[in-house]
Amino acid sequence: MSAAAGEARRFPWDEVIALGLGLLRLAPRDFWSATPREMAHALRFHVGGAATPPPRRTSIEALMALFPDDKE
Repeated sequence: MSAAAGEARRFPWDEVIALGLGLLRLAPRDFWSATPREMAHALRFHVGGAATPPPRRTSIEALMALFPDDKE
């Protein structure tokens, strides 16, 4: 069987599950409710080159100080 654009390939479920549950440590509920686009964005820093590096801890701490979760 072949697809219109070429040979059909099996979806790499084993690899995606290993990355989602193992590398990203998602809860099964969160893994199975994620869309393919969400998984692609979550994995882009771990698998083959992100356009920009993830934010550094100091940047995150500065944002947390500017926008705290508590409203007190």
